[in-house]
Amino acid sequence: MIDAFNEMVDPQGAVRDGYRTVSDWLTTTSAEHLRQKQQEAEFLYRRIGITFAVYGAEGGSERIIPFDIVPRVFSRSEWQVLERGLTQRVKALNAFLNDVYGPQEILKAGVVPEDLVLLNSSYCPQMQGFKVPGGVYTHIAGIDLVRDGPENFYVLEDNARTPSGVSYMLENREMMMRLFPELFATNKVSPVDHYPEELLATLISVAPPNCADRPTVAILTPGSFNSAYFEHSYLADRMGADLVEGQDLFVLDNKVYTRTTRGPRQIDIIYKRVDDDFLDPLAFRPDSMLGVPGLFSAYRAGNVTLANAIGAGVADDKAVYIYVPDMIRFYLGEEPILNNVPTWKCANPDECAHVLAHLDELVVKEVHGSGGYGMLVGPTSSRKQREAYGRRIKADPKAFIAQPTLALSTCPTFVKKGIAPRHIDFRPYVLCGREIRIVPGGLTRVALKEGSLVVNSSQGGGTKDTWVIDD
Repeated sequence: MIDAFNEMVDPQGAVRDGYRTVSDWLTTTSAEHLRQKQQEAEFLYRRIGITFAVYGAEGGSERIIPFDIVPRVFSRSEWQVLERGLTQRVKALNAFLNDVYGPQEILKAGVVPEDLVLLNSSYCPQMQGFKVPGGVYTHIAGIDLVRDGPENFYVLEDNARTPSGVSYMLENREMMMRLFPELFATNKVSPVDHYPEELLATLISVAPPNCADRPTVAILTPGSFNSAYFEHSYLADRMGADLVEGQDLFVLDNKVYTRTTRGPRQIDIIYKRVDDDFLDPLAFRPDSMLGVPGLFSAYRAGNVTLANAIGAGVADDKAVYIYVPDMIRFYLGEEPILNNVPTWKCANPDECAHVLAHLDELVVKEVHGSGGYGMLVGPTSSRKQREAYGRRIKADPKAFIAQPTLALSTCPTFVKKGIAPRHIDFRPYVLCGREIRIVPGGLTRVALKEGSLVVNSSQGGGTKDTWVIDD
């Protein structure tokens, strides 16, 4: 196993402050009791239907999200640093998106390469010159963080299109409170259950300019076969919003309506969980069966807000990610609070040569990849896998980036053998409307396989409840 920062215990074996009550609980609770609670959690998740889909999986695609009963803990002071850094980063990302679809000052200044943005498959030329409601492109951002020391937090990637997983954050908390109420009685754990209300308030704050009354909100889902459908329906229920598919909506006179038993009702804000290309067959892919004909025209006419905005995906491209610290300096005049992971861009011949020569040491990712698919984790790969991946890089260098294999921090995790350290990452959710809102917590993902660094649920990872507690 990689020598990693243990978030609960220091190198001398002393328990860190935030974990003292958790450590006492693990020490005084029998393995059999923990196993029973773990099984109870699995039963409840199955009964509730908290699932995700793995496309192409053998034997059916629906799986129960693995949940670990040992919480991950942040102190209040740690969280305050993260909160400032996340706020700074999302401000810069929104400034970047407003700029590249507007005056393009950062491109003219040569801070970000023009071709990287304008020729990017996620860049939407149709958005050029359009002023989005409230000046917000990425209303919901999931910023993936990793840690390798007491004060060393790094941003692994930015999710600015449709970050998923927040329903697991909320359900994990509900599950822990149900299974272990005594833990919450002895720890001042910051609540996260108000996230749906914060999301609704964020969306309402950026209602379209032509909305005169209290805006109506809907969540647009591709349907029940989508991997995140549970989350779509969960959030709609908690927000009191309509859950709609493309076939439920229509556009008339550049306004969007949903069909109801009482007749058409206008929709002012759509939290879209459908990819941009499929939103409107008249503006994008004509073969789309998921979108709404005329939706883009209604958007341009100021009659509906789309969250996240069309074209926001250019900000979470893994090659554009390299330049986010420069965006912070350019737009905010500040030094980044949260650092990037050092990254090699294979589009650069010298950097590509370095990557090819060190494939056994690096993590290589597809620029447009997600979900842990298409990655090469060099230290755990075979020679044959590296040779095959190297051929892919040589065939299309610009499609790949590489990063060092970080010793991701570990957290105690309940596995078959008992309590053992497992590698984790963290996805907090940043809501951006007229103001920025961040609930004190997020989704901790854990690599359940010993030694594994891949935390994605589709690749064998699980989730944990994340606590922010007073120092």
